[in-house]
Amino acid sequence: MVTTKSLFSSEGLDDRSLDFLSAAIEKNNLPGFDYFEFKRALHSLAQMNLDEATAHKSAFATAATVGVTKEKLIETAAYYKNVVEKEKAQFDKALESQHATRVTAREEEVKRLRDQIERHKAEIARLQDEVAGYLNQIDQGENAVKLEAEKLEKTHSAFEKTHQAVLLQIDKDIENMHKHL
Repeated sequence: MVTTKSLFSSEGLDDRSLDFLSAAIEKNNLPGFDYFEFKRALHSLAQMNLDEATAHKSAFATAATVGVTKEKLIETAAYYKNVVEKEKAQFDKALESQHATRVTAREEEVKRLRDQIERHKAEIARLQDEVAGYLNQIDQGENAVKLEAEKLEKTHSAFEKTHQAVLLQIDKDIENMHKHL
């Protein structure tokens, strides 16, 4: 049996697309002998290795016996072209929808993530500046602590030295009191 797909098949066509379009043509097949049946007859005659002109004349001779005219064949061929065009329009619409969900939505997600990365980079830069400021404050604080510690140590040292000197003087005075009084 000749399939609709085989009527339109040729090298390099997408199998799934051809299945889809062939099914649409079959589903919308007009009753009676028209372009679709003419195409089947041509295909069968081509299998018999008839030349194209002879195949067309033979298929048309058969069609003419049931009252089909050349105009009717051309008119119904235009009908099937219209069926195929409508399927293309539906396919384009479905493809656009798929594009929106599979491509556009993902592009938007990628853009959102890139924007988020940029916001994070800006936040990281702000935090790095803040950390650098804190490190500067720490350096200043450590220097101040060191200076203050040195001052306190000098003050402590001076006090200790003075304290010892005063104690020595008092001890010496007490010794002198014992000795001279």
